[in-house]
This record gives sequence, C-alpha cells and structure tokens, in this order.
Amino acid sequence: MKTPLGTGSTAAGSLPRPVHAGYALGSLATGAFGTVPGLLLLPYLTDTLGVAAGLAALLVLLPKAWDVLVNPVAGRISDRTRSRWGARRPYLLVAGLALAVLFASIFAAPFGNGPAAAAYVAFAFLATATAFAFFQVPYVAMPAELTDDYTERTRLMTWRIAVLALAILVSGAVAPLVVGAGGDGVAGHRWMGLFVAALIALGAVGAFIGTRSAPTGTVSGSEPTLRAQLAVAAANRPFRALLICFVVQSAGVATILAGVNYFAGQILRDDESGPTLLFVCFVGPALLVMPIWSRVGARLGKRTALVVASLILAVGALTLVAASVLPTVAVYLVVAVIGVGYAGQQVFALSMLPDCIAYDTRRTGRRQAGVFTGLWTAGETLGLALGPGIYGLVLQVSGYVSSDTGTAAAQSDAARLGVLLGFTVIPALLIAPPTLLLRHYSLTQAALTDPTRADRVDHGVVVGTKAVDRHEKGTTTP
Repeated sequence: MKTPLGTGSTAAGSLPRPVHAGYALGSLATGAFGTVPGLLLLPYLTDTLGVAAGLAALLVLLPKAWDVLVNPVAGRISDRTRSRWGARRPYLLVAGLALAVLFASIFAAPFGNGPAAAAYVAFAFLATATAFAFFQVPYVAMPAELTDDYTERTRLMTWRIAVLALAILVSGAVAPLVVGAGGDGVAGHRWMGLFVAALIALGAVGAFIGTRSAPTGTVSGSEPTLRAQLAVAAANRPFRALLICFVVQSAGVATILAGVNYFAGQILRDDESGPTLLFVCFVGPALLVMPIWSRVGARLGKRTALVVASLILAVGALTLVAASVLPTVAVYLVVAVIGVGYAGQQVFALSMLPDCIAYDTRRTGRRQAGVFTGLWTAGETLGLALGPGIYGLVLQVSGYVSSDTGTAAAQSDAARLGVLLGFTVIPALLIAPPTLLLRHYSLTQAALTDPTRADRVDHGVVVGTKAVDRHEKGTTTP
C-alpha cells in the first residue's frame, strides 16, 4: 500500500512557513465568496433589483443548496485525480480562476430590474457556487495530506483563519464602500463584483504557487462507489458530530452576515459607514487573538476550546438584543467580542476536521480526504445558504418593504423588530445548542496516536453497506 502522505519529510512534522502562508492565501478566495454574497446579495436583490424579500431569500438559497449535491462529487473527483501537481492543486488554479470570473458575472445585471434580472442572478450564482465547490473541496482536503502532526494542523489552521479573517475584513468592509464609490445601485455593484473577483483570483493563484513545495500526498485507494464512500464517512462518529454542529453554526454565522446592512441601517441608523464599522469590529480583533486561541486549544483541547468560542459568539449575539438602547460604542464593542468567538469557532472546527480524516485513514488504511471534505463543504455551503434564507424569511414575516431605488424603504416597527431578532436571537439559537453534539466527539492526540483506542470510542454504524461493516471491524479489502 502506498503511504498516504507521499514521500515529503515535512508531512510527518512541522511545515515550513512559506507553505503555511501559501496555503493560507487560499482563504482570500473562500473568505471573499463566503462573505460577500451573504452580506450584499440579499440587499442587492431587495433594495436594488426590487425583488420581494421571500423570493430573494429563495434565490439566495437554491443555488447553494445545489452545492450540497455537487461538493461530494467534487471530492470524489479530486480523490481520483492524478497529476504532476498532485490530486488537489490543479483545482486551486483552474476552479479558482473560474470562480473569480463567474463571481463578477453575478452583479453584471445585463437585464436591469425585474423578473429577468432575478432569474439571471440565480443562474449566475448557481454557476459560481459550482466553481466554488471544485475550488473549496480540494483546498479543505489538503491539510490532512500536508502533515500527520496533530498540533501542526492547529498551527496550519491558525494561519488559514488569520488570512480568512483578513479576507472577511477586506471583502466585507471594503465591498460596500466600493458599491458607494461606484455610484450605488447597479453600477456600484458591478464595480464591487470586479473588486471581489480580483481578490478571489489573487487567493487562488497565491495558494497554487505557495504550496508548490509542499507534500502533495498520495490517495491510497478509495471505495469503488460514491455511495460506499459516503457510507464510510457517515460511520465516522466524531466526524458526524463535528459536521452537524458546524453546519448549524454556519447557518447562525451566515444569518449575522446577512443582517449586517439591515442592522446598520434600521437599528444603528447608519447605512453609510455602519456596515464597514461593524465588519472592522467583527474581524479586527480576530486578527489579534489567533495566537491566544492557539494557546487555549493546547491547554484545554480542541473540543473544549470550540465550545468556549461558540458560547462567546452566541452570548455576544444575544447581548445585541439591547442594541437600540445601548450606546453606539457599546454595540461595536459587543460586536468585537462576537468576532473573538467567531475566530475561535472557525479555527478549532477546521483543525478538528483533518483529525477526523487522519483517524479514518489510520482506522481503514485508506485516505479519502476528498469525500470527507466534500461532505464538509456541502454542509458548510448549506449552512451559509440557510442563513440568508432564514433572515429573508424573518424579513418577509415581519413585513419588510423592498425597494428598487438602491436605497432601503422606510420600515414599520414590526419590520425593524424582525431586523433586530434576525441579527441577534436567531443566530444565538443556531450557534450555542449544537455544541451539545460535541459530547460524541472523542478524538484527542492520544486517540489519533493509538487507532485501537480511537476505535473503542467510535461506535457509529451504517447498516447495509459491506464496505462499512468491514471498516467497523478494523479491516480493509485492498
């Protein structure tokens, strides 16, 4: 059997810093695409194209729901790719550049306003989400193949989340400014689309070049069918618990992102600088606390640290229920606390994913990182799609009035209450309770070092799949 990690000596221990930085650059692409549609697409549809809030929520949700089906397929394809650049890196370049071009097309608005414009946005967003799947799935699969070291994965994710925070800051804070500088309305959104496309291209090319000296990994064999591969992943109990928790929490985070413009305009009464300031307060502290979270994880363990970070995030969101009576400075300080929790929630969840993959490889003798990351990114995509959908539904129920002028219409007290609850209470309810699922997450450094010990704490079974039955017994057919 081929070694899962290839021949690179760094795979077993510390990676050189250029690889850390190069890999992390890919988060410019994932951060920009994960942030800007959730932040601006729903307001673009409701307040620029004049689409009703309920329909706009559906248009944002459906293309990303499609990705739930595409991501596992992208993972299986990348698992089976053989090239001189390895199994994953070709997709960083090709899919990354396609993602940049297609993102700009979302806001091109060739049909102006009306039903045709709404249909065009849905189609362009669908194509962009498909390209994103073929970039993100191989990208997220790489850490499990870059190093076998439990602690090194956390360091690698610390770099990645630091760049992700920077990408969120730049794309989330600057994109609304670009819209304003471009003249607002359709013209401003076109310029914004080009700006974010350039950011995505920079991240994709940077990650491709930056990881050229890293171990490429060797996919050591996989189940013969996608169904069998998915069944093996479903039988990994720690992975199941982590995945479900992260998907629900992603929906909560995405609900916050979807509400930033509405919260700034309707609650803070500052629709010009408010969104940018909210993003600076949200992401700025995250850039400073990453080393602290790394130490917390080393001291408490990744699972406990993830729970702590999630609770900070949820409590901060709940506190903002009082935003209308709090001083504006206090609101921004609370948002900064939310950003601290968000940074930890992301870094520990993403560093626990490669641990699940490594555990499965030790248990089964097969490396199928693409399948696991395909399911992971499918779930994350679903969560990120549900967030704006949930927020749009809250707006619809509360009576939010759409506009086609590029400026939000005057809203009733009920609509403003919907804006507030969608930004605070609902995200908190989506972020805190799922941490209870992590009691089923059992992977520690000791368990990963001794796979027989890990097997004793993983009792997940998928009935009716012979491949899974063999894996649960700790054997693998070559």
